[in-house]
Amino acid sequence: MFKRISTLLGRGRESCFLWGPRQTGKSTLLAALLPGSPRYDLLQSDLFARLSARPALLREELLAGPPGSLPVVIDEVQKVPGLLDEVQWLMVNKQVQFVLCGSSARKLKRGGANLLGGRALRYELFPLVSAEIPGFELLRALNHGLLPRHYLAQDPRRMLDAYVGDYLKEEIAAEALTRNLPAFSRFLEAAALSNGGVVSYTNIAAECGVSAPTVKQYFSILEDTMLGRFVPAWRKRPKRRVVQAPRFYYFDVGLANALLKRSAIAPRSEAFGRAFEHFIYQEIAAHREYSGLRYPVSYWRTTSQLEVDFILGDHQTAVEVKGTEQAAERHLKGLKAFREEYPTRHAIVVSLDPRPRVVEGISILPWAVFLERLWAGKIVS
Repeated sequence: MFKRISTLLGRGRESCFLWGPRQTGKSTLLAALLPGSPRYDLLQSDLFARLSARPALLREELLAGPPGSLPVVIDEVQKVPGLLDEVQWLMVNKQVQFVLCGSSARKLKRGGANLLGGRALRYELFPLVSAEIPGFELLRALNHGLLPRHYLAQDPRRMLDAYVGDYLKEEIAAEALTRNLPAFSRFLEAAALSNGGVVSYTNIAAECGVSAPTVKQYFSILEDTMLGRFVPAWRKRPKRRVVQAPRFYYFDVGLANALLKRSAIAPRSEAFGRAFEHFIYQEIAAHREYSGLRYPVSYWRTTSQLEVDFILGDHQTAVEVKGTEQAAERHLKGLKAFREEYPTRHAIVVSLDPRPRVVEGISILPWAVFLERLWAGKIVS
């Protein structure tokens, strides 16, 4: 139903890792891209048990079969780290290609597993983006989130609650290596309250009843499992005093909704504005990866509260997101101040305006026009 933009661009005949949170559609994408490839799905309990007990079975089985030109797909590879030694041997000695798929590299890193020493490329799969969805509906995306099953659901609330309860509070709590699961659950909700805002480890620690270093560890778990990411502050040669703490966003707006226990998001509400900004960030983060440009994304905020939501590249593009139907002069202040310090190719307000317009060199773009230009390579190149 959805034609994904990610095609493992530039892989050629190289092996690769494909990482992404659960339910983003990794297995479905690989089935579409590599329909004839041999496949090992480590979510199958019998296969998991066999290969966990004896990873060498992978080598023996692949060498017993006919040589093939298609890569071997191993799904949820992090569940059996010992397979990666066999994978490397087959890559080096038999030129077997692999696509190694998983939801977290944390277990591999923590256990000192073989990450193939730079022999495999790295890709990420994100939730759906607007360009992949025929008849895309903004309000549906803001309320349901953009995991494929959630976006399509008539009422995703139970599915979102299950995702939080079964995945985050169990599997990710296990990754935390902590017995203080209530504190970790409180942290997930406190991080949602900070979603899109400047992170204060001290304040979150006080809310959760743990230390600031523990909160930093919890955030690193969310990063390593790709359930959230930081947006650093822009700090290049500042003339004004600027905020230096990072911002944090969960990987999906629907997940943030579930953790915050938001009711239905409607236009003109405060929740709409925050969710709208989160959605635009999701699109930028996915474009950064899928385009192959991997440009830096940061934000700029002064201690006097002048702010630009997203700086793309080396101040090539500055983007302010406003969930308003008519961007006004007050919405341009941050962009004007930023341009006084740093020349930009594009200064953009993304809003609900019905038509594009230009005010003092700043483009005010309806969100759909901005996203069309982003995916067409006209915003960052």
